[in-house]
Amino acid sequence: MAKLLSSLFFAFFLLLHHLFFLSTTCKATKITKPDGKPIGNVPFFIFGDSFLDTGNNNYINTTTLDQANFWPYGETYFNFPTGRFSDGRLLADFIAEYANLPLIPPFLQPGIDRYYLGVNFASGGAGALVETFEGDVIDLKAQMRMYKKVENWLRQKLGNKEAKMKISKAVHLFSIGSNDYMSPFLTNSTLLKSFSNPTYVAMVIGNLTAVIKEIYELGGRKFAFMNLPALGCVPAIRVLKPDNNGRCLEETSLLASLHNKALSNLLFKLEKQLKGFKYSFFDFRTGLQQRMDHPSKYGFKEGKIACCGTGKYRGVYSCGGKRIVKKFELCENPNEYLFWDSFHLTEKAYRQLADQMWSGDTNSLALGPYNLKQLFHS
Repeated sequence: MAKLLSSLFFAFFLLLHHLFFLSTTCKATKITKPDGKPIGNVPFFIFGDSFLDTGNNNYINTTTLDQANFWPYGETYFNFPTGRFSDGRLLADFIAEYANLPLIPPFLQPGIDRYYLGVNFASGGAGALVETFEGDVIDLKAQMRMYKKVENWLRQKLGNKEAKMKISKAVHLFSIGSNDYMSPFLTNSTLLKSFSNPTYVAMVIGNLTAVIKEIYELGGRKFAFMNLPALGCVPAIRVLKPDNNGRCLEETSLLASLHNKALSNLLFKLEKQLKGFKYSFFDFRTGLQQRMDHPSKYGFKEGKIACCGTGKYRGVYSCGGKRIVKKFELCENPNEYLFWDSFHLTEKAYRQLADQMWSGDTNSLALGPYNLKQLFHS
């Protein structure tokens, strides 16, 4: 009976979300959100991994390792698991709020068939490489194929000229790469061992570059990126080597550093090569490291141990008890923690970082020429 009631509540939640989204995705200019603010008119397209996935993995044939549609995920804000890998909202949710947009729905959510305000393609576990958790996630190239379907829909509804203009105004947000560099340490994949570190990073950056250029050819001009954190310091990676005494796994963090340098160089080149190309580039690495090293400065009690999981640092990815390890512990107050589970952050952490992404300047972790607020308003 409890399971039936839970399923009915989840269906009711999705229906309400769907109705609200439909009410805000037409071309009228005087529509308002429930808070009375006018709906923004800049579309928001979201690509990437579990830092941004708002529920696409609910609707694919995958494992619970790549899903978060069970308790206690979602407990803080939604009071129900939506598929977000956190206790509440994610970076993209806050950015949408600041841009006066509704929550941007996952592309695969049933009933979503209007895309005037954008859509979310991100998939938990996804990488830029097809081989990253292949078969269990929606890789970046597959996300690009979804985007092309949306672009075609816009052309059919608006005509080629107006559709291209709408895409040129849209902001395209990316969070990609973490899984490409963590997966070789979490699985039996031998792909990383087949290449030098610089070559492997170049493959990841190459696939991302191809997607950026495809979007540009379709009319996209505004892009937002974040660099990668020190991946070896994530609770789940810290505990991979028991004899490492909980220290960060340097091999993984090194790959992230190489990626960050290559991504920075790429964006600088694209700005020179592609007319009208605009971008924001957020220093996610520093933002997260600051909070790990000095949690109390940012209102946290704990910067290294996860709220939900088990083992040292709660680094065993067992939150919710539906993965390989069933045992898990759950903290009383997620707001006191930087990390929600073994890989992901709490809503409080995401809100703080989204604030900096939105309005930060070069003194507050903005590495590119624009912050997100400027990008949406440009």
